[in-house]
Amino acid sequence: MRWGKITACIAILGLSGLLFPFPSPSQKPRSGVDLDRKVAAFLESRQGTWRDLNVPASDGRLLYDLILKNRYTKALEIGTSTGHSAVWIAWALSKTGGRLITIEIDEGRHRQAVENFRQAGLSHYIDARRADAHALVRELKGPFDFVFCDADKEGYKAYFMALYPKLEAGGCYTAHNVSTRGWGMGGGTGAFYDYIRKLPSMKTHVDESGAGLSVSYKIY
Repeated sequence: MRWGKITACIAILGLSGLLFPFPSPSQKPRSGVDLDRKVAAFLESRQGTWRDLNVPASDGRLLYDLILKNRYTKALEIGTSTGHSAVWIAWALSKTGGRLITIEIDEGRHRQAVENFRQAGLSHYIDARRADAHALVRELKGPFDFVFCDADKEGYKAYFMALYPKLEAGGCYTAHNVSTRGWGMGGGTGAFYDYIRKLPSMKTHVDESGAGLSVSYKIY
């Protein structure tokens, strides 16, 4: 993606909204337009380098759109990797007055993610924790109105069941690498999808324009 496309994306997505900064003793939050430019430049500089279990840019934009459209503010990510998806999520949250808790078990990936958040100018909007998500999701009090799961696939159903009571009505639970066409549906991913799509309280569809993202809204 060229810089021209990044800036066009900013205009299309309406990225010039106001920010609601979180206090920090170490760094003053940037203004809305200034932050947009910084994040866009960061993403441009890192184009094509997001490997190591990160999402593609198209799925990052989808997460961004979901948060901005529904004005979510209390977000949780399971599986930070080195932070590509969290950058998109936090960018949207910077406009809704929200904040993200993101969990990564690997020390190296966690350390690189924290540095990426700093370079993107988004540290104020992200609480990055190095922990075993299986334990931490049970301890987190919530509530949450947006969850993105992209961790160990065998744990997908367990993560959802632990977080379901903490997900607000009207909230959204998303999971990566889910497909209705067969790929990515084996083992834990398939068990999760079969479970969540049958829940009457959850309305689920799968966006397969990228790497496969299930999107489930909690109706009640």
